[in-house]
Amino acid sequence: MKKLLLGLIGIVILMGLILPAGPVLAAEPGKVKFGHVAPPFHGLSKGAEAFSAHVKEKTQGRIDIAVFPAGQLGSEVAMGELVQVGAIEIASITTAVLQNFVPQCSVIDMPFIFPNRKTAYAALDDPELKQKIFSYFPAKGLIPIGWGENEIKDFTNTKGPVRTPNDIKGLKVRVMNSPVYLDTFKQLGASPVAIPFSETYNALQTGVVDAQDNPILTSVLMKFTEVTKYATLTNHSLNECITVVGTDYWNSLSKADQQIFLEAAEILKNVNREVNAKLHEALPQSKISVHDYAKANGVEIIELTTDEREQFRKAMIPVWDKYRKEIGDDIFDLMLKKIDQHRI
Repeated sequence: MKKLLLGLIGIVILMGLILPAGPVLAAEPGKVKFGHVAPPFHGLSKGAEAFSAHVKEKTQGRIDIAVFPAGQLGSEVAMGELVQVGAIEIASITTAVLQNFVPQCSVIDMPFIFPNRKTAYAALDDPELKQKIFSYFPAKGLIPIGWGENEIKDFTNTKGPVRTPNDIKGLKVRVMNSPVYLDTFKQLGASPVAIPFSETYNALQTGVVDAQDNPILTSVLMKFTEVTKYATLTNHSLNECITVVGTDYWNSLSKADQQIFLEAAEILKNVNREVNAKLHEALPQSKISVHDYAKANGVEIIELTTDEREQFRKAMIPVWDKYRKEIGDDIFDLMLKKIDQHRI
């Protein structure tokens, strides 16, 4: 009895360590929980809603999924841990965070590895590459079922136009707390600072940092462009997400239900990409394009030439080499092969 009591206490302590600050919102009885950090109007959020609707329809209401956007279930790290232990069933999490669980998925975050968005989509949708990346997850208690995205990263700053790697040297840059992103800007001669997303605007406004790397859409929506008037469309890293399901919950599903989830994940991906593309052309509320908004608000948008982009790609080779050693030649070479094969 004493050993049983001590064991229960240990479980309680462990759960206390992995739970995010504040309570995890409870779904209605019988509902499956699906968490992500995107705001409700974002493509990922709309995709998650479409996922839920498809599963509910195809199972005739037998599986009812409650979607929790905007980090209501905790940070992405916390949600990954909660999915692993079965406290929530599903989450869509960026690969920059998932690499803490599955290092091999950091290959997606390599800076300037994709020449453009269309090529990135075509490469990631290639069944061989997708299966290879996803194969590393089950051993970590996560079942990957499909792609999502936050967007493709760009660069805004307060100092001046950025067209070459030398233009970034010496800048203090806010980045996500991810090894790849930190290494990227160190290699460019900048001083990267891991600052929480919610503190980015204030850090830029007060001069704690000079720059930040977020998709131009995110920078406009979060009003970062109010305090950083130079925006370079670097498209340097696809901020991809993977929808993951807890192993125990996945194994509890019938083969037919698992197939419905896979169909729903494909719907999520397509809705996510379509909504994000439309947001570029018609921002919420204002209904004007990102470019028109920038022009109207004194933001200079710089588009890199092919030669300028190649300078950045070459500057990133040491970062690629570092992660190639960590994650293995097989996955890295396969990624490069599929990018070349699907280049658009």
